[in-house]
Amino acid sequence: MIFLIVAVVSYLIGSISFAVVVSHAMGLADPRSYGSGNPGATNVLRTGNKKAAILTLIGDAFKGWLPVWVVVHFGASFGWDPAGINTATALAAIAVFLGHLYPVFFRFQGGKGVATAAGVLLAIHPALGVATLLTWIIIAFFFRYSSLAALVAAVFAPFFQVFLFGPSRISLAVLAMSLLLIWRHRANISKLLAGKESRIGDKKKAAQAAE
Repeated sequence: MIFLIVAVVSYLIGSISFAVVVSHAMGLADPRSYGSGNPGATNVLRTGNKKAAILTLIGDAFKGWLPVWVVVHFGASFGWDPAGINTATALAAIAVFLGHLYPVFFRFQGGKGVATAAGVLLAIHPALGVATLLTWIIIAFFFRYSSLAALVAAVFAPFFQVFLFGPSRISLAVLAMSLLLIWRHRANISKLLAGKESRIGDKKKAAQAAE
């Protein structure tokens, strides 16, 4: 029963769409109604409100981090053995991520999961989160495609987990998250293959050229 509670609570936390909440609180349009229609920090940034985008990014990462961190650090106080903590961590990770992708509070219209996944990985272990984040930074720096960086980081995350800590139920949860994240980026993959995906900084340069 306790594992079911962990999964349900984690899913409900993940279902809090900070893109929608922050936008509403700051008097902005619903992020599902413009741009890519994706309720995430990148789409919120299209409004030109950097504060709203940063708050969305922090909120989405924090909600991914919170339930996993609680399980990892307080699981023993529930009387769980290491195997139980491992199981609960895996459940919390995948449940909060699914909540972000398919939020029950917002008609199951969620984001792509990059920030939430980052929060989950940092909560599982800082080394895992940092390794995955560095992968994103390296790809983004050299290729200037945010979506490509997210996809490559998603591919490497399960390998980092197994390499650092060995195979476990958590490894399966990280793999599932990676596959879901790649699936949510399928439109970006098509654009990358067609050479139509926008690069980081393109819009800024275009705006400067127009001034």
